[in-house]
Amino acid sequence: MNRFDEHGLRRFGARDAIIAVTLASLLLVLFAGAAVRRAGEQMGPGVGRDVVLAVGKPAGWIADQLPLASVAHDATSWLSPDSELDKRDSFTAASAVTGGDAEVPPVTADAFDPVRIGAPPAPKRRLRTLLVTGDSMSTPLDSEVSRVLVDDDVRVIGEPHLGTGISKSFLVDWGQLSARQVKRDRPNAVVVFIGANEGFPMKGPGGREVECCGADWAAIYANRVRRMVDTYRQKGAARIYWIGLPAPRSAARQKIARVVNEAAEVATQPWRGQVRVIDTAAIFTPRGYRDAMTVNGVESIVRQPDGIHLNEKGAKLLAATLLKQIRQDFVY
Repeated sequence: MNRFDEHGLRRFGARDAIIAVTLASLLLVLFAGAAVRRAGEQMGPGVGRDVVLAVGKPAGWIADQLPLASVAHDATSWLSPDSELDKRDSFTAASAVTGGDAEVPPVTADAFDPVRIGAPPAPKRRLRTLLVTGDSMSTPLDSEVSRVLVDDDVRVIGEPHLGTGISKSFLVDWGQLSARQVKRDRPNAVVVFIGANEGFPMKGPGGREVECCGADWAAIYANRVRRMVDTYRQKGAARIYWIGLPAPRSAARQKIARVVNEAAEVATQPWRGQVRVIDTAAIFTPRGYRDAMTVNGVESIVRQPDGIHLNEKGAKLLAATLLKQIRQDFVY
């Protein structure tokens, strides 16, 4: 006698398995068809994306005709571990790019760094709360900065959001997130190091999707950065240290990094008196990508094996450069 029959246990056959898989697939289409379609749209070009979209597009169409997805979302929304984000601060709450008929904004005194025009520098203030945030690029930089400032009565908040990006707001919308960070922490200095996950299409004027990495895409990206910077600067009460990307190893990523860095330069122009853009390419990749460089007279590896991120040695070197800049604006 079969051991299942001996103990009175029910056995399932191939027919039962086929029924179960079919039922699960049907429920997936009804409740999450749009999610399958979005997953395909967010994948990089290739056979895998084509296969997912071949299933996701009809599944998404079916889900769009039924209210089941919204019902499931409402029923399970309480399971989300993240803090609530304010929809009014979303990148999509306002136009991605200012319309052509908009009034030309005036240039204000905030656009000028006093030192660069020969004026007396702004008086130094006490550094009380420093926020170090961004994507995975911001770590281990946050730890290195915290280690240096631990004895100086400075509250250092390290808040990396791994896998996120300014151009990929489906994971987290940095327009919303920056507003929440300011409301929660009120930092008087903010370090932003982000850009490892950029290059995704973004919606431009009229909802038109714009591919990376031409001038139209750069303009949308710069406007998003400008929104973040304006939030972080808190009407001039805080200083921002926006860290540019060192060149990555991949030629395709180098193209994206170049546009991202240029967009940040353009985005911060209205507030040069309050925003410092730190050129990491000048430090780590002055003549193109390299894994190692001379640090304190010793040839040292400063990049992680992925050819994108800084390792602990590189982060320590960047932290020293960053803190030197912060000391020009603050005392601690």
